Formats: sequence, structure tokens, C-alpha cells
Amino acid sequence: MSPHAELVSRLRAAWLSGKTRPTEYRLAQLEALGRFLDEKKQDILEATAADMRKATQLDSAFIRKDPYGVVLIIGPWNYPINLLLVPLIGAIAAGNCVVMKPSEITRNVERLVAETLPRYLDEDCFAVVTAGVEETTRLLENKFDYIFFTGSSSVGRIVMTAAAKHLTPVTLELGGKNPCYVSDSCDVQNVARRVAWGRFFNAGQTCVAPDYVLCSAEMQEKLLPALREVITEFYGPNPRESPDFGRIVGDRQFQRVQALLHSGHTAIGGQTDAEERYIAPTVLVEVQQDDPVMQEEIFGPILPILTVASVDDAIAFINARERPLVLYVFSSRKEVVKRVLERTSSGGFCANDTIMHMTIPSLPFGGIGQSGLGRYHGRSSFETFSHQRSALLRGAGRESLNTPRYPPYAPHRLPLLRAATETKRRATCLLL
Repeated sequence: MSPHAELVSRLRAAWLSGKTRPTEYRLAQLEALGRFLDEKKQDILEATAADMRKATQLDSAFIRKDPYGVVLIIGPWNYPINLLLVPLIGAIAAGNCVVMKPSEITRNVERLVAETLPRYLDEDCFAVVTAGVEETTRLLENKFDYIFFTGSSSVGRIVMTAAAKHLTPVTLELGGKNPCYVSDSCDVQNVARRVAWGRFFNAGQTCVAPDYVLCSAEMQEKLLPALREVITEFYGPNPRESPDFGRIVGDRQFQRVQALLHSGHTAIGGQTDAEERYIAPTVLVEVQQDDPVMQEEIFGPILPILTVASVDDAIAFINARERPLVLYVFSSRKEVVKRVLERTSSGGFCANDTIMHMTIPSLPFGGIGQSGLGRYHGRSSFETFSHQRSALLRGAGRESLNTPRYPPYAPHRLPLLRAATETKRRATCLLL
């Protein structure tokens, strides 16, 4: 292992241990940084003088929310209207011009948006483009002032690479394998209803759906019959005939999800129909960590269950993988929920329910690491599409007040300059 890799590994282990999370720890480290600035003040001044020869209270300072300019929004196919228009609302509110690219996979929605939406919006400032993979690649060659993308991590990398050529900021709303830890202390029937609803809604084609369940072997024995009962309650004895159960969006997606059914053992469901692109609500048990169903986001109506011995084992399992878009935990014990929340990292967190956290406008929605970059929903959408422009308005007169900052510098000027610019804390320091 290289020295740098060893260093990063050591720091990551410290972070995973939870050492940096307590407020007291953070305050202690900030105070230590303050002591460094105080105790090494003279050394700092001498060093900056040697390197660079560097030895406002009457102004108006504020942050102005400016639009970025011309924004590109690329929407996904699983919720093709919602996930195109919700970011559009934020972009319009912030004052941008927008190019929208709906998914080509949902062709009917693509055609509807392309043909009708421009009739409602100012065509000078808002446009819809229809494009497949090749056309989208060429579209990304253009310089945009901001790009908002919702989709897979693999395509997100392509978008970010294209944006980097123009130093264009991005928001990437991606996916991931969202864990769902079910402790032994919970109402099994409630868990079954809420997990089944979150997993099988839209035939599982939801980025925030619980992707797999972690629980004890004892809980699995209780959860399986409860899930079987709930699936029948929701979709009837034959979900294929239910008007409330969806289908996989396309043949390629159907074949990919169907192949995941070979992982573990099918405890519930498993039936498929390629012509209808139907996959029954399915629960898998005896799933191994290296099974195909655990190597990618499922994005279909399949729920694997893996057994763990304790909440600490569940936390270790989660932390050994990429950080998910959302993490779910079910427990009637607050200390269990708190332990999982404090010792893990994810884009979002939801206790004793699924999906509902993203329906609250005051909660920013987004991922972290492989599950995404940036936030939106509610006011956060406006913030995302706004450049926070720092502004200082200074009067043209009162030049005598500026005299201390001009060279030649003399020791007797330093106290006055410090008083005007220092950062207030228990001890003070001056950074030039």
C-alpha cells in the first residue's frame, strides 16, 4: 500500500469509528486550531512575509442570489414527469433559462412534453430537446452554466466528465442500494406493510425504495409470513391481475431484473412474463453478499433479506459499502434508531417508514458519494439553481478610514488594523 493510500485508509477508519461526530470533539478541535493561530501568530506573519511579502464596518455586505444562466435538466424514465418538472420549478424560480431533456425510454411522455410544454412556457427561455444516447452525448458537448441530472451512477459519471470540460457545476441525483435494518423490537405487521409498499411501488422502479433488508434470523421468520400476507392484501392473490401493480419499463430492463432472481432462494413470488414485462412481488432469502442481486441497484420488485446477528453487524455491513441514497431503520427503541443514524452515512435517513421522507418540502433531498451530489426540493431547489454571489457596497468617501491598510506598513498601525478585521472568539487572531 502506498503511503498516501495508507494515510487515507487510516483517516477513513477513524471517521468510521465515529470519533469526529460528537459536538464536544469538534469544539475541542476548533479550539486547538485557535490556539495554533494564537501561539504561532508571529511565525505565521514571518512565513507569509517571506513567501509573499504580505505583512468594514461602515460597508454593506450581503449575498445576492443570482441565476446561473442557461441550465440543462436531464430527466429519468421512472418518474418522467415529476423528476423533470420539480427541478424545472427551482430553475425557473431562480431566474434561469432551461433546456430540458426528458428520457427517451418513456417515449409517450417524451413526446407529450416535447410537443405541449413549449406552448405554456416562453420559448425564448425554455426549450425541450428529444435525444437518445448519441444525441445526448453531443448535447453535453455544449457549454451550460449548470447541469442537473437524475439517473444511474454510470451515466452520472459521463455527465460529470462532460461538465468538467467547461467547469460547469452539477447536481447528480443518482441511486444506490438502500439498506433497511429491521430490529427485533418492532411491530412486524407495520414493518411488512411499509417495507412492501416502498419496495413494490411502481414495480420497484424507485430510487429511494428499500433495496435489501438486514435483520436477525428470528425476525426473518416473523417477517416472511407478514410480507406474504401484505402482498396479498395490496395486490390480491395474483398480483399480475392487479391494476395497482406496475410493469418493468422496457425489455432490456426486464431481462436485467429477471436475471437477479437467480440469487438466493425465492421465498415469495418469483413469477415472470416477458411479454408483459411482469415480475411478481418477490422476496429472496438465503442471499449471500456476493450474489448478483447484491452487486447493483435492483430497480425492480425484488426484496432480498440478509440475516445479521446484531445492530452493530448491520452497521458494519452498511459501512463496508458505498453510501446509499437513503438508509431505513425500523425499531421501537429510540436508542437503536439513534445508533444507526449516528454511526452511518447516507443521503437521507428515515426511521419506521419508507419513501415518506422525500415528500417533506422542508427536507433537502439528495445523495452522497456514489448516490449523488447536491440537494433539491422546496427552497433547496431555488438554492441549487442560484449562484450565491457575495457583494460588498462601499462608499466612495471616508478615505481616511482606509489609511491603515495601505503601505508603507508600520508596527503602530497593527492594533488598529487588527481591531477592524479580526474574527471574534475566546482568543483573537488576525489572518492577512
